[in-house]
Amino acid sequence: MKKEQKKNSYTKVELSKLIVNSGVGKLRNQAQFDDKILPEIEKELSIITGQKPAERKAKKSISSFKIREGEVVGLQVTLRKQRMNDFLSKVVNVVLPRVKDFRGLELSNVDHDGNLNFGFREQTVFPEINPEKSRVAFGVQVTVVPKNKDREAAIDLYRSLGVPLKRDK
Repeated sequence: MKKEQKKNSYTKVELSKLIVNSGVGKLRNQAQFDDKILPEIEKELSIITGQKPAERKAKKSISSFKIREGEVVGLQVTLRKQRMNDFLSKVVNVVLPRVKDFRGLELSNVDHDGNLNFGFREQTVFPEINPEKSRVAFGVQVTVVPKNKDREAAIDLYRSLGVPLKRDK
């Protein structure tokens, strides 16, 4: 607030929620998906986030993707308050430095509403996951949503939280 010289405390920039998604549509074609693979992904995603993921089902059938209406195509976890802060801190301080050839997040990952989107190709970059014991490899998408919809203020907030964003050229 001091930096932006705002007197009204309701205009301060803060985070609203953090969403962790994982798409499992491609893994659906493997044998015993519902019995072995989906529970394994749910277990690892709950270990990563500290919260049980919600299943996201297909809204309609798409024959070219071999998807039927009602089949699970993704898992989602919405984190708020303390769990959100803890998860973001873990991602910034532990997970991102473990990513190979990581040089910072692009500014284009922040959309016009200030949402920060980034992902990981495999869940094994998280320290809770043992790569030798993990039987399924899946990607993880993270979306950080601020309360107000100002891109520049959100970028300043992310930098103050320690998120490694690249500088403008």
